[in-house]
Amino acid sequence: MALEARPLLWLALWTLAVPARSFGKDADGGWRRPGPGAPAAVTEEEHCTVERRADLSYAEFVQRYAFSRPVILQGLTDNSRFRDLCTRQRLLASFGDSVVRLSTANTYSYQKVDLPFEKYVEQMLHPQDPISMGNDTLYFFGDNNFTEWASLFRHYSPPPFSLLGTTPAYSFGIAGAGSGVPFHWHGPGFSEVIYGRKRWFLYPPEKTPEFHPNKTTLAWLRDTYPALTPSARPLECTIQAGEVLYFPDRWWHATLNLDTSVFISTFLGTEVVAAASAQPTSAPLSGPGGG
Repeated sequence: MALEARPLLWLALWTLAVPARSFGKDADGGWRRPGPGAPAAVTEEEHCTVERRADLSYAEFVQRYAFSRPVILQGLTDNSRFRDLCTRQRLLASFGDSVVRLSTANTYSYQKVDLPFEKYVEQMLHPQDPISMGNDTLYFFGDNNFTEWASLFRHYSPPPFSLLGTTPAYSFGIAGAGSGVPFHWHGPGFSEVIYGRKRWFLYPPEKTPEFHPNKTTLAWLRDTYPALTPSARPLECTIQAGEVLYFPDRWWHATLNLDTSVFISTFLGTEVVAAASAQPTSAPLSGPGGG
């Protein structure tokens, strides 16, 4: 091979090796730390069964998805500024001393623990232990101090779709690889991944999934999911950074972070739903909600 042709060959091989979906050298925002990786069971699904739409109008959203099925939205907003502010370095600099409230990663999330954000990031943000129960796993999502975090949230652009009679409310979170929330349901909303990847499992309201409320999603994926018949399997898909999942009212859903993930949800709440979620119930109305 001629010497002058070799640089072109190396360029071609390098181009093939670089993932097509990339946000540059800071693609992980500094959240992927050296050390043991995620549990081996944490992988993307073989086939995504939730539609992806990059050209969705509001009229079509209401007609086809808002009240009937989930959909993944692409390219409707530009949150590059918000993403820049959510790197590990910047969040620690801005909010390291702020006290955050952690919830247990089970269906009902009864236990709450308060501690400095820096302590959570530095000491607790690690891959999920496959044998840990949900009530032993602390998870940062929701319960945000909106006054304290307002300087960050004002840079976020939520999806441009709304539902009549609802009010949007943000829930921001950061969680380690293999973590997630088991099946639960509540009102409709959107969930956007800022860094990392999040795998979702969804069932319509009339199809109650088989799950233990105190077992993690990772345990469910390992123990229950493989035995499900094709007709009993949920809708599922892995949401990539920059994508937004919409889930309709009262749809069952569980989540599994495939990487250390930063994410934000926009819940579309009503007074009726808010009042119901405050009452004791045999069904999980709220909690980490879509985390």
